[in-house]
Amino acid sequence: MQTWPNPFIEQRADPYILRHEGEYYFIASVPEYDRLEIRRAESLDGLRSAEQVVVWRKPETGPMSELIWAPELHCIDGKWYIYFAATHTQALDKLGMFQHRMFALECSDNDPLTGTWVEKGQITTPFDTFALDATTFVHQGKRWYLWAQKAPDIAGNSNLYLCEMENPWTLKGEPVMLSKPEYDWECRGFWVNEGPAVLFHGDRLFISYSASATDENYCMGLLWIDLNADPRNPANWHKSPQPVFTTSYENRQYGPGHNSFTQTPDGEDVLVYHARNYTEIEGDPLYDPNRHTRLKTVVWKENGMPDFGIPSADTV
Repeated sequence: MQTWPNPFIEQRADPYILRHEGEYYFIASVPEYDRLEIRRAESLDGLRSAEQVVVWRKPETGPMSELIWAPELHCIDGKWYIYFAATHTQALDKLGMFQHRMFALECSDNDPLTGTWVEKGQITTPFDTFALDATTFVHQGKRWYLWAQKAPDIAGNSNLYLCEMENPWTLKGEPVMLSKPEYDWECRGFWVNEGPAVLFHGDRLFISYSASATDENYCMGLLWIDLNADPRNPANWHKSPQPVFTTSYENRQYGPGHNSFTQTPDGEDVLVYHARNYTEIEGDPLYDPNRHTRLKTVVWKENGMPDFGIPSADTV
């Protein structure tokens, strides 16, 4: 089983690694929350020293002018897309709270590091509320959009929603809610289900997600469904009553979460996540820059379920 230096990449939260045509692409939240950077390498290890190419910077004003969060890079039908969340100065000044919405960028060129990125605007959902952490995947011949959003009529900060897509920046039909914070470990500090990531294995589709506040309480939960079941029926989904990846006080790894998945060239599944190595955070945890990107091989049990183990101790 392969291991990696830990931290893998420093000061990069909400990490996303795409394996595409034999190359690896890395994108994540930067501590300044002001730009989108992409790295590319021929190997996972190569991402650590790969050039950081800024492909987009936030404008001075408007709905995408503050707190650029949790980008993901996807290649869809020969074009590149970045999904991210952002808010605007007026929301922070007047409301004193986060009012993020979800946005998409498109690049029609072959190379996303040198190509031209075009703003496709906000991805709209049935209610205009705090929304973030979008991902997309293909399942049962359809493209799906999966994200976190605040519901007007449900207590808490964000739930997980799934919807079919008309095109890479437009939803189709009515979304369904797959999960909301209900267990104690999902409601510490904040009532949060966010940062969903998709993993296929055997005859199941898995969705990991993150829960609670972004300090040492942050942790990962798990949903799963039979591959042949209708994903639009919430009753077909199963939810782990316990978190599947949590703070390790022994290894000094705190608040592991906001993960994605990638694969080694040999086909091993890799958990990509962030965590801190201390708990003494001054001020708002959001503005502490030391959520570092980390990698861990996923172990599969005989019953077909993933075992994420515990966050590995720092080696660097």
